Amino acid sequence: MKNTMESITVAFKEILSWSTMKYVLISGIIVSAVWIAFGAAIWGFLMAISAKIVEYVPFSMIKSNGAWMLSGFLWLQMVLITFALIYAFFGNIILRKISKDKFASLSVFILIASALFWGAVWFFEGGYIYSQFLRLLNWFPFETVEKSIAFFIAFYLIYNAIIVTMLFVTSIFSEPIIKAVQKRHFNEDEVVRNNTFKSIGYTIKDAVIFTVLSIVLFPLIFVPVLNLFIQIALWIWLVKDTISYDALSLSYQKADKSIIKEHKIAIYFISFITVLFNFVPILNLFSPYFGEIAMFHYFKSLTQNLH
Repeated sequence: MKNTMESITVAFKEILSWSTMKYVLISGIIVSAVWIAFGAAIWGFLMAISAKIVEYVPFSMIKSNGAWMLSGFLWLQMVLITFALIYAFFGNIILRKISKDKFASLSVFILIASALFWGAVWFFEGGYIYSQFLRLLNWFPFETVEKSIAFFIAFYLIYNAIIVTMLFVTSIFSEPIIKAVQKRHFNEDEVVRNNTFKSIGYTIKDAVIFTVLSIVLFPLIFVPVLNLFIQIALWIWLVKDTISYDALSLSYQKADKSIIKEHKIAIYFISFITVLFNFVPILNLFSPYFGEIAMFHYFKSLTQNLH
């Protein structure tokens, strides 16, 4: 467990470094822009599908889950507004006090701190906020509530498409990222490349299964609390094979699948921490990079302990 927590700590530090941040920003902006443009082009079609889905959900459940969605959306807005206000009032001071290299890292830190602050507020007052939104939805006609939920479903589809694509991109560019991490933490220049494992095959397979399961289990997304566990489980299934086989191929000269089985608990725990990033837009772009780095550090540490 000590090795696992150390790897997670290293991954947090690394995603805040500019050497990793540049990959996140470049790939994240490109992937997001492509999917946003594609989503805008077929938005009418997505809304039509979403509206059909909503028709099969009881109105009472729509209102209940609609209140939950609105509560979550308000939390997100408060996080982003707080982040924007901090830079509006203190941006110039921040720029004068820190270097450009640390500016991006500080931005991520402020965003995380803002999310944690409002997360604490929602933890203690979330019930009251939810009840107020539920009362608000009781005043609205069914058609208005239906369209609002359909909008969130369409957004959910595009959002998951970005997450899946980012996983592919991160896996493809994993070697240069891992090389920089290895130099800083293991004092080695050469990254091991074990071609026994082709993680892209696992990524494709898991992405297909993730898509199918997301469709099959979609009705449960309307069940508060249960939907969180289902979404986390689906995301873990999506990422665990890719990040573990990528890390294994880059840390062991000779390895087999038995190593994955031996360290299954650590793999699932790192995957769990990884997918938590997906709950916050923008931070979701960091998720696969965090997972790749944490998993590599974990396996690489194991190889170091063998010597």
